Amino acid sequence: MEWTALSSEEELYELIESSRTMVVCIYKHSTRCSLSSMIKSRLESGWTHFNETKSFYFLDVLKNRELSDLVADKFLITHQSPQLIVLKEGAVVHHSSHTSVTPEVLAELL
Repeated sequence: MEWTALSSEEELYELIESSRTMVVCIYKHSTRCSLSSMIKSRLESGWTHFNETKSFYFLDVLKNRELSDLVADKFLITHQSPQLIVLKEGAVVHHSSHTSVTPEVLAELL
């Protein structure tokens, strides 16, 4: 799994647009949270065959709190971390947080 950093409002709107032609996943992560790190590792080890996919975005909620809040406001979902948000055709088709974020969830959606 190859992560693309999400760090600006411009990038957010670009990835929303790209979700019209492919599934886009945003992983909201806190570098201070051991659970968030564990979930990120599980996603990475469970999805090595998606290395060619450019639809996985990583949002560091500590470095980009305003952007994280914008994501929550834009998609009308509560901010959480760790959190997985899946977009398709410009809209949220799934969001989960904490231990509900698993490679199996991605398997069902992708």
